[in-house]
Amino acid sequence: MLRVMIESPYAAATPQGVATNVDYARDAMLHSLRRGEAPFASHLLYTQVLDDRLPDDRRLGIQAGYEWMYHADIVAFYVDLGWSPGMLNALKVARLLHRTIEPRSAYGQPAELPSNDQT
Repeated sequence: MLRVMIESPYAAATPQGVATNVDYARDAMLHSLRRGEAPFASHLLYTQVLDDRLPDDRRLGIQAGYEWMYHADIVAFYVDLGWSPGMLNALKVARLLHRTIEPRSAYGQPAELPSNDQT
């Protein structure tokens, strides 16, 4: 099985927005599992013990996710909801780490990466 780091939006202006993003991240995980992969979504795990609204907690969770990214075979960016600032930062890190990067849709829509000058 390929180890796949899942990147999708998490933070949002409202609790409902966060709930929508969490539901989408779960759909992304299921999509990856059904492809026969071993996905990991740090933003679903770490936000269970860290408060994403607190800057220090958010930084800690993001850094821990980047540590796992180093060991991923693929970094999959699920983009049905667009590219969040956090996802664009993760794309920069994935490129620096020379990870295989793959844009994806959990719902079968076309998915593209932003150009290097957009990140």
